[in-house]
Amino acid sequence: MAMIVVMDHSGDTRQPFDPNDSEQLAWANARFAELTSDGYTAAVRRSSGEAERVRALDPTAEETLFYPRLVGG
Repeated sequence: MAMIVVMDHSGDTRQPFDPNDSEQLAWANARFAELTSDGYTAAVRRSSGEAERVRALDPTAEETLFYPRLVGG
């Protein structure tokens, strides 16, 4: 099972999906597009432990983390 993790002001929301199920994978791709078009940044943790920004859903990643744009002044 892969996981979409969306960070926001209240914590995080975890949405699991099966990358081997075409319907769930289509949903995950649509969710990726929705979140990134809303200004979220997507990242995955690689085996080295480092986070890498991604611009497309990697269905082999265990977790894809979405965090909102930073706002401040």
